[in-house]
Amino acid sequence: MSVIAVAGDGDCYGEGGNHLIHAMRRNVNVNLFVHDNQIYGLTKGQASPTSMEGIKTKNQPSGVFSGQLNPMALAVALDCSFVARGFAGDAEHLKGLIKDALNHKGFSLVDILQPCVTFNKINTYEWYSRRVFHIEPEYDPEDRIRAFERALEWGDRIPIGVIYRHHRPIYEERIPVIRNSPLVKQPFDVSRLEITLQEFY
Repeated sequence: MSVIAVAGDGDCYGEGGNHLIHAMRRNVNVNLFVHDNQIYGLTKGQASPTSMEGIKTKNQPSGVFSGQLNPMALAVALDCSFVARGFAGDAEHLKGLIKDALNHKGFSLVDILQPCVTFNKINTYEWYSRRVFHIEPEYDPEDRIRAFERALEWGDRIPIGVIYRHHRPIYEERIPVIRNSPLVKQPFDVSRLEITLQEFY
C-alpha cells in the first residue's frame, strides 16, 4: 500500500517534529509531502521553524530570533532514505519528484517551496524564482557528504531536485512478526489467549 502524508512546515517541522525525526530514523514506508511557505499560512501568520531569522510577523514584530530550521540537512543527518526539494512554481519538475518519491521504498520527504500570498511578503513567487535551480544531472544523490553540502545551500541559490537517496531496509521488513504479511492477514487462534484470559477470572 502506498501511504501519502501531506503537511505544512509549521505542523510538520514544528509540532510534529518529534514524529518526523523517528519516522525518518525508522524508515517507515511513507511518502511525506511538506508544503513549506516558511510561515504558519493557515492560522495567523506566525513564524514557523523554516521562517528566516529576522523576518517580522504579526506576533514577532521585532523579528524572528531563532535560527532557521533546515529540513533537508536534518533529513540527511538522520539518513532519511529519500530527500528532495521542489518548487510549486515549477510544476513539471515537482511532478517528477513526487513520482520518484512514490516509487521509492522507504520514508520519503519532499519539501515543496511555495509562496504564502497572505502572510509571507518576503518569500514570494518572484523571490523563489530568482533563486531556485535544478540540481545538475551528473550529481550523485547517494553521496552523503555531497548531499550535506547540497542540503546546506540556501540564500542566493537554492537547489531543487533529489538531494539524498539511500536504499536501506524499511521498518516493516525488520520486524519478524509482520515481515511476510500484516497482522490483519495472519490467522488468529483465540485458544492461545485462554491462559492469559484465565488470569482475569
